[in-house]
Amino acid sequence: MGKLLQDSELVSKYIKGNEGALEILIERHNQRIYSFIFSKVYDKEVADDIFQDTFIKVINTLKKGKYNEEGKFLPWVMRIAHNLVIDYFRKNKRMPKFEGNDDFNIFSVIADGSLNAENQIIKDQVDFDVRRLMEELPDDQREVLYMRIYRDMSFKEIADATDVSINTALGRMRYALINLRKVIEKNNMILVN
Repeated sequence: MGKLLQDSELVSKYIKGNEGALEILIERHNQRIYSFIFSKVYDKEVADDIFQDTFIKVINTLKKGKYNEEGKFLPWVMRIAHNLVIDYFRKNKRMPKFEGNDDFNIFSVIADGSLNAENQIIKDQVDFDVRRLMEELPDDQREVLYMRIYRDMSFKEIADATDVSINTALGRMRYALINLRKVIEKNNMILVN
């Protein structure tokens, strides 16, 4: 029956707390959005990352109540994807995991593969600090974060491995990052030099 609902009705249901509504929207449009991203970057891994970051931005915007009803859902999501593609090209190298979204900037250091010896020491310290901070997260959030960062699993793989929906996995990731940021601020930590 979900398939019969308009996008705007599903968005409205999701904002009111119906988690399954977003799942339907993602399933309805994922092929088109992913194809658009892939047609720009021609790299499956990069396309996967941008696709996932797109939906994290979608979730963040909807949860904050900042979605503008005047626009249609699909063009709005495509615009987010397009902006993330531009961000990727602007960086002019392979997009580090999680870069291009404010929630993820603390991980840009961990994802940088071109570090000199001095920076490698800093990276190792950051890596250690992040792992230690992750211990303060609830189990389900820590699990998703670990799978995504250290095992480089896609949200679909994480959802399958933890037996939850993609939407739930995305939600856990979002809350994990919010909580991690709070812990970092609480400890007055600076993770990048």
